Amino acid sequence: MNAVQTISEEQNNIIAAQKFGIVFEKVTKSFESAESRLEVRVLNDITLFVPPQRFVVFLGASGCGKTTLLRMVNGLIKPDSGSIKVLGESPKPGPNMGFVFQSFRLIPWLTVSGNIDFALQNTGLNYDQRRERVDLNLELVGLSKFRDNYPSELSGGMKQRVALARAHAPNPKILLMDEPFASIDAQTRDLMQFELMRIWAVQKAIVLFVTHSVDEAIILADEIVLLGPRPGRVIEVLPIDLPRPRGAYDTRSDKRFVELRSYLSNRMRELVFSDPTSEFYGRDR
Repeated sequence: MNAVQTISEEQNNIIAAQKFGIVFEKVTKSFESAESRLEVRVLNDITLFVPPQRFVVFLGASGCGKTTLLRMVNGLIKPDSGSIKVLGESPKPGPNMGFVFQSFRLIPWLTVSGNIDFALQNTGLNYDQRRERVDLNLELVGLSKFRDNYPSELSGGMKQRVALARAHAPNPKILLMDEPFASIDAQTRDLMQFELMRIWAVQKAIVLFVTHSVDEAIILADEIVLLGPRPGRVIEVLPIDLPRPRGAYDTRSDKRFVELRSYLSNRMRELVFSDPTSEFYGRDR
């Protein structure tokens, strides 16, 4: 008699990631130190499987390789060893990959609509199709009335909304976000988090999001990947079981949010205090 073999959810996720998601297998990366000219390892033996339509947040202290991971997914940096597969192929920049940076990186001599249209230049869309895509994304981020303004005429929060619209305009399958809200004020940051979740719900691209903020990580993530201090390594992958849409209720008052926040804050503190390279190493906790 043939036994029926069941496939666990984790195995299903790995299978999906290998074709339609992102796979890191035993990835390591080192850079040469500007001071000592010696090789300094920043990532060590990173193995992760990110299935389609997931919002994954990389959380960890400065220097643990979070941004390096994003740049390797985008094909801007190659690992020293191990492998990365993105949608079943080797990483490469292109319209399937959107990138939002901490600095807005808008083109100052282009208008808001011009900045968004710039991201569509190599997509094969004609002028009318690009115009329609620009209009749609301006409406998504609530900036239709500012389409003819220049970046210098916008607030910080508005600039970041333009950057988000520009990254989203080509309908990428993967959206990489490197501390995109770190340089804006706290109130605008809260609004942008919920704005991002609303936009993400429309398309459900894979999002890899870097942050130092425990609160931000919990608000946004399906899973949080907690990275240890340099060389960065995966300490824990923590599923976030808070219901969506999270803007529909006071998420921070949810008992589960409070529990997760306490747990992750303590874990982050322990990692920093136990890291010999940290300025806070060995201090009284």
